[in-house]
Amino acid sequence: MISIRDRAAIAPRPVRSAGSLDAAPAPMHHSPMDDVFEHNRAAWNRQARSGNCRWSEPVDAASIAAARRGDWQVILTPNRPVPRHWFGELGGARVLCLASGGGQQAPLLAAAGASVVSFDAADAQLARDAEVAAREGLDVATVRGDMADLGCFRDATFDLVFHPVSNVFTADVMPVWHECRRVLRNGGRLLAGFMNPDYYLFDHDALERGAAPVATFELPFADTTHLGEERLEARIAHGDPLEFSHSLDAQIGGQITAGFVIAGFYEDRWDPAATPLDRFMPTSMATLARC
Repeated sequence: MISIRDRAAIAPRPVRSAGSLDAAPAPMHHSPMDDVFEHNRAAWNRQARSGNCRWSEPVDAASIAAARRGDWQVILTPNRPVPRHWFGELGGARVLCLASGGGQQAPLLAAAGASVVSFDAADAQLARDAEVAAREGLDVATVRGDMADLGCFRDATFDLVFHPVSNVFTADVMPVWHECRRVLRNGGRLLAGFMNPDYYLFDHDALERGAAPVATFELPFADTTHLGEERLEARIAHGDPLEFSHSLDAQIGGQITAGFVIAGFYEDRWDPAATPLDRFMPTSMATLARC
C-alpha cells in the first residue's frame, strides 16, 4: 500500500479509502452539481457491483506478473494502448490515477514500478483497485472524491496524472485541468482521454434502435438540459450516469490555459458493431501534456 513518504504528501483533511463503502461522504456546500456528482457516484457504484461493467473487471494475476517483467499496456480510451514513451520513467514515479478506478490501470502501473494513488468518486471502483493491490502486494492507495477538487493533495505531489475518459461526468472541465496542473511537479505529465465532442450531436438512444446517424443536439450537450424532462427522469430512475460534452477548446485549449503544453495526441474508436457511430468517425481521443 502507499508508503509513509507518500502519505506525507496528502494534506490532513480527512479522506476515505475504498474499504468503507457505506460511510457517509464529508459534508459539502450543496449545489445542483452536487446532485449530479452524487447521482453519478451511485450509478458507478451500481455498475461496478453488477459484475457486468467492462471498466470494473480487475486485472488478473498473469497481467500483473507480466507488468512486473516490463510487459504491460493500459488504455485512456476504449481500445488503443497508450504509447509507452508517454509515461517516461515509471520506476519510483508518483502517479495519480484520476477517475480511473476499477482494478485495471492503477494496479498495472503499480506493478510496472510506480507508487500509485487511485482517486475516484465511486467506492466500488476504488474497491476493485484495493482488491488487486492487496492480492498482489502493490503500492496503491485509494482516495474517494471529486475529480474537480484535489484539495486533499499538496501542490507538486505527483510526477504523472493518468486520467482516462471520465470528464464527461462533470459539467465544467476547467477545474479538473487546473487541479491536475497544481498537483503535478514542474516537468510532470498529464495523460488524458476524452470523448470527441461531435459524439454528442447524435441521439444515441435512437442509434441503438437502428436509426441512421442524424445530428440532433446542439453542442455543448448536457443530459440535464438536452434530453427533456421525461427522458431525463427515466435516465435518472434507471441509474444511468449523466453526461456532459466539452468542446475541443475546453479539452485541449483548457489544458493549455491551465499551464500545459500538448506533446502527444491520438484518436480511437469503440467497436463499430456495438456503437454504430464508430463506423463514421473516431469517437474518443487522448493527449499527452507536459508542464
